[in-house]
Amino acid sequence: MVGAALLGAERRRPPGGSVTALLDAAAAETVRRRAGARPAVPRQRPVPAPEDPRKRLPAAAERRLAALLADRAGGVGPAGAAAGRRGAGPDLGELLPQWLAEANAHEYRAPAALLPALLDAARARTDLRAETLAFAGPRAMWLARHNPDWRFALRDGVRRQVPDADPREAEKLWREGLFAERTALLSALRRQDPRAALELLASTWSTERAEDRLMFLDSLRQGLGSSDEPFLEQALSDRSRTVRATAAELLAALPGSALGARMAERARACVALDRVNGSGIVVEAPHTCDAEMQRDGVIPKPPTGRGERAWWLGQLVEATPLGVWSERLDGLSPAQIVALPVADGWRDDLHAAWCGAAVRQRNAEWARALIGEPTEPFAEGPGDPAKLLSVLPEQERGEWAARFIAAHGLSEAFRILGVCGVPWPLPLGRAVVDALEIARDAGSYPWSFSGVMGLAERCLDPSEADRLAPLAAVPDEREEESPGAGAYWAESFQRLVATLRLRSAMLAELRGGASRGASGDTPGNAPGNA
Repeated sequence: MVGAALLGAERRRPPGGSVTALLDAAAAETVRRRAGARPAVPRQRPVPAPEDPRKRLPAAAERRLAALLADRAGGVGPAGAAAGRRGAGPDLGELLPQWLAEANAHEYRAPAALLPALLDAARARTDLRAETLAFAGPRAMWLARHNPDWRFALRDGVRRQVPDADPREAEKLWREGLFAERTALLSALRRQDPRAALELLASTWSTERAEDRLMFLDSLRQGLGSSDEPFLEQALSDRSRTVRATAAELLAALPGSALGARMAERARACVALDRVNGSGIVVEAPHTCDAEMQRDGVIPKPPTGRGERAWWLGQLVEATPLGVWSERLDGLSPAQIVALPVADGWRDDLHAAWCGAAVRQRNAEWARALIGEPTEPFAEGPGDPAKLLSVLPEQERGEWAARFIAAHGLSEAFRILGVCGVPWPLPLGRAVVDALEIARDAGSYPWSFSGVMGLAERCLDPSEADRLAPLAAVPDEREEESPGAGAYWAESFQRLVATLRLRSAMLAELRGGASRGASGDTPGNAPGNA
């Protein structure tokens, strides 16, 4: 019957001699199979979702969350997509990260009815995951175990706890669990007991796949300490180049590591004070990249357009503890060292390597010396000023960014603004608004500043809304400016003011229930509803 149906009645005679007979036989067979099917064996019901002891959301805040999630589902893109969006209304989807952060600060629990929408939002946008999973709590982990679409939560759930009733349960999960569950377990253990997590990883290290070893090794950044050094030293001989490089990076960030000492010994041979001419620094970059250097994470082949010796020098200096240089250069401070001239055109390579070391080692004194005063454009300095700025204390970051914008305007400020704390300090917020107003009055293309305007919507202090309201008026169109530019600027400022007022209302809704206790569930928060 199957052969006749596949080949066709003209090539194979069907049972009964006709197509009609074939279809009748197929229908009878279908009924027979359905009637004869045995019922599925009943399985044990899943264990109910755990209770979440945190206090419930105020009703107004819950309605706001539902609106934010509905707007996200309506097609608003990921972060930054609002840059090209027109209209004077706020972009609700872009306010979700701040809403979640504020809700977590007040330790609210997520309404059970909104958990699926929250997990869908976190699945679509990785930048939402940490705050979403913290807010969603233990019920999100419960749901993730029952829906493959949400398995990311098992890996990224920041509130996931280690099985602590019996250590054998953790070991069983490590040996038999899914990759996402194993990664989550290792990360949680590193927060609670770094040594136990390392022992668990070491017990199966030799049998793990290279890509899994890389992910597991990255988990050691949490709670990194001197007890991790022997394991990381062994990982320097791993079969995978990426695993070796990650191990070397972790060792370089570990104060007092043997790798740091080896790199320092090599770097000292390359950089010294110029004793002949009396001032400045002389550099003698490595002439070869031997096997020992490669084992310690130095990549021998440079990227296109970069010289080998400069490439090797940069990697050595970047992996050297920054405290070495004051000792090597006659006790000078970082600011004094950075101010020294460097002979033979090696300044940019040396300073760029110091920038990388300052970011990797989170050394604010060196970052402050290297970033200097915000008087030069990005292209004229070494390293990445935005990364250096991220090492400085939050208040100092805002002050430096405000001075940078006052000196250069907004043309190069987008990345700098992205590393400043939210909400922006008032001096920074006012510097941004002043620069936008200057750009508008100068007849600049408004579309060039849409990215900064989008940042301002999310980062300006909401209390600035009333001060900005006059900028939302539509100015008279001038001959020298682009057609429609005035209306676009007005629309952008209208959206900015409306967003700031909406953010203010959001904060008030969340803070309005901050004094309420954890008792009393709404129907949507009943323990069994998950």
